[in-house]
Order: sequence, then C-alpha cells, then structure tokens
Amino acid sequence: MSSREIAELTGKSHDNVLRDARALVKQGVLKSEETPYTHPQNGQAYPEFLLSQRDTLVLVSGYNAQLRAKIIDRWQELEGRVVAHLQVPTNFAEALRLAAEQAEQNQQLQQVIDHQAPKVAAIKRLAAAGGAICITDAAKHLQLQPSKLFDWLEQHRWIYRRKGSRRWIAFQPRITTGLMKHKVTDLKPDPETGLDRAAFDVLVTPKGLSRLAELHAEGSL
Repeated sequence: MSSREIAELTGKSHDNVLRDARALVKQGVLKSEETPYTHPQNGQAYPEFLLSQRDTLVLVSGYNAQLRAKIIDRWQELEGRVVAHLQVPTNFAEALRLAAEQAEQNQQLQQVIDHQAPKVAAIKRLAAAGGAICITDAAKHLQLQPSKLFDWLEQHRWIYRRKGSRRWIAFQPRITTGLMKHKVTDLKPDPETGLDRAAFDVLVTPKGLSRLAELHAEGSL
C-alpha cells in the first residue's frame, strides 16, 4: 500500500504520512524503502513509500482506532479480491480438471523456457563479459524494439523522467540492487554563472541485463 493511499484513507496530508514513515525508518522499525513516483498529470517526481502489510500496520499503529480500522478494512478488501480470483475445487471431478489444466499450462511454460534457454544463456555470457550498456543496446541484445523496452522499464518503475526533461533517470531501488547505474559526464561550466555542470545517462548493468533476459524468457517482458 502506498503512503499516498494511506494519506487518502486517513485524511492526513501526505507530507505528514511521509514524516511519520521516515521517522520509523530512522528508528529501524520500517523495512520499506522510499521511492519516487511520477505524477500522471504534471509529470513531476514526488517521494512516496510502498509499504508491506506489516509496515503499513506498524505505521498506523500510532493513529486513532477509527483510522486504523480504515486501513485494516482496506487490506481485507485487497485480500478479498485475491481470494475471489482463486479457483478452489469443490469435488473430485473439478480437482481433476484443474490438475489437468495446470499440467497443460506447465507443459506450455516449459516449452517456452526450453525455447528461450539458449538466448538467456547467451545474454548471461554477454553480461558476465561486459560492462553496463545503454537501454537501446540492451534492447538489441534482447531482440526487442527499443521503444518497447523503454515503455516496460517506465511502467515497471525502473526509470522515470522529471517534468520538462528528456533524460531518463533510474529509480534508486534499481540502482541499490545493482540492476541499473548512471554514467556521469562533466560538461563545460555554465557561461552565465560559471558553475560546473554535469550530465548523466542511465545504463543497464550486467546484472540488470541478465534479469531482463530472464523476464523476457518468462514472457513477462
């Protein structure tokens, strides 16, 4: 659950929720990380927390009973949606049918994995031998259209853009886990202010390329 949704459910300002979460992080109580999200209307990046159920309940434990109840009700609603999509057999015939369907799906998945295995192995060898590469080159190695890879990375919170900027930026958790990095290039000083300037490009690391290859083989990319 995002800190933005918690703010909406409890009627608190998001700044106050962020303040409470950051304080608990400093105390070593919360395990969730602060990550930026891009506002769909203005395209600007803002901070938020994506909290597990445990961290959500820890965060709101200091709130009053009514606010805690709203958060718990929301979690139960989310869990109920998951349960509603689960198919539980009610008799032996249904169990056999579900087992047969699962076996067929497993067979199809194994065929995809077997088909993609040589490509994954080649990408892993490439990743082990080289350094970080730009997203366009990563798309070529994965045999994907660059635009498709850029879209996927943005949708799955690997990269984002600040408002008014054409440069991509890697989300900090992707950098922390070693999937992406930034290449910093020194530029000439600003002619008006004399201040030093720098530009950076987002790169896919060998570890990131291997992960993308695995996702591509699984059909998730």
